[in-house]
Amino acid sequence: MDHAAVLARYDQTLREGARPDDPGARIERVGDVVRQVGDSDQDWNGVLWSALDAERADAAIAEQIARFGGLGQAFEWKLYGHDRPADLGRRLRAAGFAPGPAETLMVAEIADLDLDAALPEGVRLSTVTDAAGVDLLVAAHERAFGTDGSRLRHRVLARLAADPDTFVAVVALAGDEPVSGGRMELTAGTGFAGLWGGGTVEGWRGRGVYRALVAHRARVAADRGYRHLHVDASDQSRPVLERLGFAALTTTTPYVRRP
Repeated sequence: MDHAAVLARYDQTLREGARPDDPGARIERVGDVVRQVGDSDQDWNGVLWSALDAERADAAIAEQIARFGGLGQAFEWKLYGHDRPADLGRRLRAAGFAPGPAETLMVAEIADLDLDAALPEGVRLSTVTDAAGVDLLVAAHERAFGTDGSRLRHRVLARLAADPDTFVAVVALAGDEPVSGGRMELTAGTGFAGLWGGGTVEGWRGRGVYRALVAHRARVAADRGYRHLHVDASDQSRPVLERLGFAALTTTTPYVRRP
């Protein structure tokens, strides 16, 4: 895989050419910035791409603050390690943004992945298709990450209702107990499918559940004609993804500003 070429295509198709990932959201392209604006703070609001230099960066930051501030919404500037200017993160902090934990953008060609991943005995995968399935997915998320899953519930229910052909959600069940879950967004015409979630409940980690969830979604993406998978990987999931065949291309850090 040509890392530089794949990263350039990722930027062009998924960031600069972004499409809304929430049914109630819209993409706005203003100058050198592409942002998503949702109907509420339950949607993802923020900056997806920018092409700035040192002379224009501060003015562009101020414009985003004014736009989202007028809506009374918190928003995220999703900053990638190769974005310019090089001190954009410092400028965001000076403007009142708080950085979250950095993650690693990892990409793989599906054909090169090792998809031989068996589930532990007694664990099965269930595709989420209705509200009951969403409840199981959210329960796995809340237990794995220790965070409230109301926003996840809102977004998954909206995607299943409005655009089910571009979205896949799967939950791993030990008997009737949800122990892990993950989602996949399929962006038509780009060749990229994105993996999200993948949190596993403590006690089930290190037993192959996360790997099996990745492999399952990879097979679904391949069946639908997608070539690449991309993941924003935490330090915990990065080693598993590397063993599967993913490569690290850059970093991504969420810079959040609240009204």
